[in-house]
Amino acid sequence: MSKAVSPGCAICGRPVVAEHRPFCSARCRRVDLGRWLGESYRIPAAETDDPDEDDELPRPDGPGPDGPERDER
Repeated sequence: MSKAVSPGCAICGRPVVAEHRPFCSARCRRVDLGRWLGESYRIPAAETDDPDEDDELPRPDGPGPDGPERDER
């Protein structure tokens, strides 16, 4: 029977340590966090055909684009 090979650290490839999984150390965990916070990692977004699509969403302050009608006194 062959021994199962565990994947290496997601940053440097060294063997993974259970405490820091999927990384080998706290340093590699911080490097990964820094990449996320620095926007090095990006998730592609689907492009919309209508650039003004956001204007069609209901507003949180009322049903219409100008909000609920108020009685001005």
